Parts: sequence; C-alpha cells; structure tokens
Amino acid sequence: MTGNRNLRAVASLFWSGNRNRLLAGALLSLATVLCGIALLGLSGWFITATAIAGLSLATALAFDVFAPSAGIRFLALARTASRYGERIATHDATLEVLAELRERLFRGWAVAGAARAMAARPARLLFRLTNDIDALDSLYLRVLVPLFSAAGAAVVTGLALGFIDIRLGVASTLFLLAVGLGVPALAARRAQKPARRRAHALEVLRARSIDLVRGQSELAMAGRITAQREAIAKADRRLAEADDAMNRTETDVSITLGIAGAVLIAAILVAGAELARAGHISAPVAALALLIGLTATEPFAALRRGAVELGRTLTAVRRVGPRLRAQDNTPANNEADAAQTAAYLTHATAAHPGAAYPALAGVSLQIEQGERIAVIGASGAGKSSLLAALAGEMTLVDGAVASLPSILFTQRTELFSDTLRGNLALANPGASDDEMHAALEAAGLSRLLQRLPDGLDTMLGEGGTGLSTGQARRLALARLLLRDTPVWLLDEPTEGLDRETANDVITRVGRFAAGRTLVVSTHIRREAEGADRILRMGQGRLLAEARRGTAEYSFLLDGLRPE
Repeated sequence: MTGNRNLRAVASLFWSGNRNRLLAGALLSLATVLCGIALLGLSGWFITATAIAGLSLATALAFDVFAPSAGIRFLALARTASRYGERIATHDATLEVLAELRERLFRGWAVAGAARAMAARPARLLFRLTNDIDALDSLYLRVLVPLFSAAGAAVVTGLALGFIDIRLGVASTLFLLAVGLGVPALAARRAQKPARRRAHALEVLRARSIDLVRGQSELAMAGRITAQREAIAKADRRLAEADDAMNRTETDVSITLGIAGAVLIAAILVAGAELARAGHISAPVAALALLIGLTATEPFAALRRGAVELGRTLTAVRRVGPRLRAQDNTPANNEADAAQTAAYLTHATAAHPGAAYPALAGVSLQIEQGERIAVIGASGAGKSSLLAALAGEMTLVDGAVASLPSILFTQRTELFSDTLRGNLALANPGASDDEMHAALEAAGLSRLLQRLPDGLDTMLGEGGTGLSTGQARRLALARLLLRDTPVWLLDEPTEGLDRETANDVITRVGRFAAGRTLVVSTHIRREAEGADRILRMGQGRLLAEARRGTAEYSFLLDGLRPE
C-alpha cells in the first residue's frame, strides 16, 4: 500500500503539470510506430504488385504507380516528423517535471526534522537529487510511452491482418500482447533485485569515494586509507556484478523477442501462402501481411531497457515518494493572530529522535511584536531547540506554536560554491544589485567588496572558502538583512568572532532590527545587553524570566560571560 501511495505521488506530479505534452508525446510515439508499419507494408505490397504487373504489357499499362508511391512518400515524411515531434514533446515534458521534482524535494526536506536527518548523511541527499530523480525519467520515456505504442501497434496490426483474415488478425494480436508484454514483465521481475543492488552499490561507492577524498588526513592518521580503498573496490565490484546481471537480462529479452518475431513471421508466411494458394488473397496482399508482421514486434523491443530499469525506477519512487507525500501532508506553521503578538508557545514539548530527555518540556511563552528577548542557559539547555520550534523547524510532540514569518540565523555559516550574488540571492532572489550592496555595507563588508575585482560576481569556494571566519559570518548577516521578515531568530550570532568584529555585528543587527521582533540565544553578556527580557532555560524548561530594570534581570545578566 505504501509503495502504491509513493507511485501515485510521483505519477500525479507528472500528470498535473504537463499532461497535454505527455499525451502528445505518447500519441506521436504511436503515430511513429504506425507510420513505420504502414510504410514497410505498403512498400512490400507496391514492390510485389509492380513486379507482377510487369509480367505483361496490359497489366503494366493499367497499373497505377502514382498513388502508392505518393503514399510511401507521405508515410516516410510523416514518420520523420512524428519521430522528431515525439522526441521534443516527451523529453521537454520529462525534463520540466524532473526540475519541478527537485524543487519539491527540497521543500519536502525542509520540513521539521527532515533536514536534520538528511544532513547526517549528505551523500544520500546528493544521490536523491541526482541519480534517483534521473531514474524517474524511465517511468515515462522507457516504460509508459513504449508500452502505449507497443499495445497500440499490436491492436492496429491485428486490425490490418483481420481485414485479410479474421483468424490471422486475432491470433496475431493475442500473440503480440502475450509475448510482447509478458517477456518484458518477466524481465522486470528478474531484474528487480539486481537493480536495487545496483542503486545501493552506486550510492555506497559515491559516499565512500567522497569520504576518501575529504577525509584523507583523518584516514591517514588512523591508518585506514588502505581499508577505505578496499571498501571502495568492494562497492565497485558489487556495482559491476549488478550491471552484468541487468545486461544479461536485457540480452535475454532481446533474444526472446527476436525468436518470437521469427515465429510470428513464419506463421504469417505459412498462413499467407495457404490463403494465396486457396485464392482468398493475392500475392501482393500476402507480401503486405508478411511485412506488417515483420515490423509488428519492433515496438516491443523498446520495452526491454525500460523493463530492466523498472526496478531502479521503482526504487527511486520508494525513496522520493515519502518526501513528496510528507510535503503534501505537512501543515504550515500557524501564524500568530493576536494584534500585538509576534510568536507564542503553549505547553510546547519536543524531542530529538533517540534522545533520553525532551529538548523542550512544556514551555509556554508569549513574545510581543517589536520585543527583544535574550535566551540564556548552559549548552544543551534547550536554547537552540526553542528557536527551532519558533521557526517551525522542529515538530512538537505536544502543545502549540505560532509565529509571524521568521528567519533563523544558526550557529553554522552555510555558504556555497557560488558567487557573492548567488549566496545573497538565497535570501531574496529578486534583490537588485543596489539592495545587495546596501546589505553588504550594513554588514561591514563594503571595503572587502571594493577590493574584489569582480564585485558581486566573485566566486567563493565550498563553504565560503576565500573568506575569513569573520567575513563569512558577516556575509551570512548580509543575507539575513535581505530577508524582510518581522521576526529574527539569532542562535549565538557572534560565536567564534573576535571582540571587535562581534561588537560591530551586534551594533549592526540592533540598528537594522528596528521595528522587528528579535530573539537571541546566547551565553555572552554583550549579546544579551539591551534585551527587553531575559529567559533562562534549563533541561528544556523555562526556569526564569526577567524584564529590564528588575534586580533579577541584572542578576541573570551578570551570570553571563563578559567577553
């Protein structure tokens, strides 16, 4: 049942966005096949009829060569045009669907808990976005379209032969459907396990290769480089074995369909000869029937690779389907509806998978619009979990949470191998160059930008390579400033920065947060100063709360690190 739901989730994505082009591609594929059958059949009839007509002068003069030759030219041109149209329609529709699927998968992994679980195994994420999605093109291009064309060709072949002899038409159709569809179905069943092994081996090979490249120093220090190389070689052998098994299955399908085609041609030849001998049909019609049978099995040959790769496709469906369904079923984070309320939690309880204690335990909190709050506590007290719950990135086990649109500034600076413009555009794709320059200046990077010859088009390495830690943190801050949201959630924003840089960042954040709600998780005094309230967390609970101007506020502030 779960597999059917996953398949429906993927199929609905194909069907909902490009149904007209998908149908057009399938019809053009069928038209190509039918034009090919008709072209060869008419050509055989024309050649045979011309040869017989040439035996005597009278029949030669009476024979019309123009109509059949015109039909042959028309079918040749129609076949070429339909083939070209089919390639354009099917591939364009498929590539567009796969592009949309990548976007939807990103959104599916952005739900609470999913991104954290996937970040623990980044190789799996890369595999889902590349090989698994690429495998889904076989579902339409190599399975559904060839299946539709082959079934249509079998029916049309039966109708054409039925006009010659009804028994021949029915028998040919039944034979084509039974063998032409049965053999690929058996091949798909046989190739299912090798296809799954291949997908797993390819994922393991990629992950182990990445670990070898990125962890050479650690592996060398531990004396594990040779072991890692052997593990890669083992995964490569498993991949080769799976490929061999799938290729053998495809070869067997080709041989079986070839034999079936020969049997069909032999049967039509015998039946045509018998009908011609009895005077029921002429020799040209017998040649027409023979050549129709010769091309009738050709569409089924296109199914062989799709049948072999069906296991790989279904494995990809099983992997990506849950994320699509999770996205469709995940409720949006409720927005605070009170006039002056920016966010609130009511008896909020949340836990990390496998944790012995809850990350949040019955926390109730109301935050007013424009309020500035500092959340303090020891490491593991629940500060980051509180911000993640407000941002909608942690699913509550119990209780309720609601917030105005917010942005979470985490402890990790996530920069990508892209230009400065590309990294900034993640926050606001429609931001102009002037807006980006203003954000960089506000974050204290105007001097750096002036020194870069390519300006916003300067390329950064993976993880922001090329920038210092402070510059990378400031670039992440500039990205925050481009995000026009009423609530900012900052998780230890100056951790790892020197005093001067940290003070500058705090000053700039405070200046540009005017009118916004600001919640800062910290254990440093400089980040908590200026807050309207201080909240003290411990073991996932809200232990203390103090407003500015009270003695408890000063006591909590004095307990923080001074630097």
